[in-house]
Amino acid sequence: QVQLVESEGGLVQPGGSLRLSCAASRSSFIISMGWYRQTPGEQRELVATITTDGRIAYADSVKGRFTISRDDARNTVYLQMNSLKPEDTAVYYCNVEHRLRGAYWGQGTQVTVSS
Repeated sequence: QVQLVESEGGLVQPGGSLRLSCAASRSSFIISMGWYRQTPGEQRELVATITTDGRIAYADSVKGRFTISRDDARNTVYLQMNSLKPEDTAVYYCNVEHRLRGAYWGQGTQVTVSS
């Protein structure tokens, strides 16, 4: 089992910044860590992922604004979100892909971008 502990989201004004973090309880057999987001009535969508060998992928909608990074010593993944837009409002979920056990998900954290 892998437990994931996410930081709190929050309310941010348009153009503002927020950093999310997600700490995994263990790192063995983890292939990638990342973030997804979901709005009511919509499917969960990829925001950004980073593999254990450093490959990174971003959704087109966040490229140039969001940065994903990883601290291996802390088994933690970060999502730095800059230039936030109202359309970034969503519940953000941490994701870990385990080589043997598949996907693990965090509890989700609300990010609201509004003036």
